[in-house]
Amino acid sequence: MTTGKFHMMMFQRLSSRNASRTAGRTALPLVLGAALVLSACSSVPVEERSDVRDRYEGANRKVFAFNMGVDSYVLEPVAGAYRDTVPEGGQTAVSNHLRWASLPSTAVNSTLQGKFENAALATLHFLVNGLTLGFADLAADEEEQVTKEDFGQTLASWNVPEGSYHMVPVLGPRTTRSLGGTVVDFALNPLSVFGTGDVVQTVNAAQAPVGAVSFRAQNYDAINDVKYNSLDPYARTRSVYYQSRQGLLVDRVARGAASAVSEDEFDSLFEEESN
Repeated sequence: MTTGKFHMMMFQRLSSRNASRTAGRTALPLVLGAALVLSACSSVPVEERSDVRDRYEGANRKVFAFNMGVDSYVLEPVAGAYRDTVPEGGQTAVSNHLRWASLPSTAVNSTLQGKFENAALATLHFLVNGLTLGFADLAADEEEQVTKEDFGQTLASWNVPEGSYHMVPVLGPRTTRSLGGTVVDFALNPLSVFGTGDVVQTVNAAQAPVGAVSFRAQNYDAINDVKYNSLDPYARTRSVYYQSRQGLLVDRVARGAASAVSEDEFDSLFEEESN
């Protein structure tokens, strides 16, 4: 092989890697940008909304229909197969990794909210479990566990207004505030500190789709109940989302809200009737 051909092959390989990495970094901003553009073009008058917070209900319902199509043809069958074929230990390892990947965001946001003990715990768990990229929870025996925090919660602690309701392609429901938080949390992906090896790149690229499948599998029956048994699946999904977020924000916002729920009760919310 000539030197020129060798250099050309190396250049093509590096270009392919960079293109893949760039695509992963730009995918989320493109999705969020598309959601905001769609919303901005279709504000619904207050008197025509089924919920006053849902300013862009017309566009949101169209995106919801698209998401349901993705779910029916991709996520639901894949999640069903995942539940039936992947051993429980394998599913636990995937959940452990996804939880580990969120720890840097939790550490940063806990610090910004003044929750220094939780920030220290998140940092400790991240460093210890980093030995296995989080697939094995080496700190599982610790008495105190980490409480997950995101930048949307941090913005709420700073009294940033909630904003409007958005249905984001693929990602699902968000408020304007939590949508901004999603962008910041995405930038805190811990795998960027582990170099650019093939294994790390593969795990990094697989995080989003595997996370979606894992979440769908864990909430399989609850989501199907909303999807197939609700008179208005869109409105019920919106109601569940707001109740779930209120539960996460209960220690940051005025406690005058009627009823708040914790993240652990998310599944049971799907069983409640809403309009």
